[in-house]
Amino acid sequence: MSAPDGSPVGAERSIGQLFASATTELSALVHDEIALAKAQLKQDVKRGAASGGAFSAAGVVFVFSLPMLNFALAYGIRTWSHWNLAVCFLLSFAANVLVAGVLALIGIVFAKKAQKSKGPQKVAASMKESAGVLQNAKPHPRPERPALEERAPEAIEAVARSSS
Repeated sequence: MSAPDGSPVGAERSIGQLFASATTELSALVHDEIALAKAQLKQDVKRGAASGGAFSAAGVVFVFSLPMLNFALAYGIRTWSHWNLAVCFLLSFAANVLVAGVLALIGIVFAKKAQKSKGPQKVAASMKESAGVLQNAKPHPRPERPALEERAPEAIEAVARSSS
């Protein structure tokens, strides 16, 4: 069994070798994480495209089925009321206009609410404030640590063994 850098496990390695090995392994880990993220994103995009295509097809089928609904409504009114067929079709048309008008009013209300909302401006201001705070931040002072030579050799060996 050997370490990633080829040296046998349990062999004494210098701090530089340990640091180089850790850096190499960390770099490989970051590259693997990026590759995983790309693969997951690609899969999500494919699923999203399939979902969008299915919703589009459902919308097209629904739009083409609306005339059938209007015919059914007109013939249903005629069956129940025995009125002239032209009047029944006019009532069916009026019902469609009424539904379209209500939907348009709902759309207008939501459009006005969206126009009054300052969501993007609030987010931009918050980000600028956070950036300003982070630019003025100072690192915490670190306590003085004893030099490497002053540390116990047992601690250094324990670190070397645990990382291999």
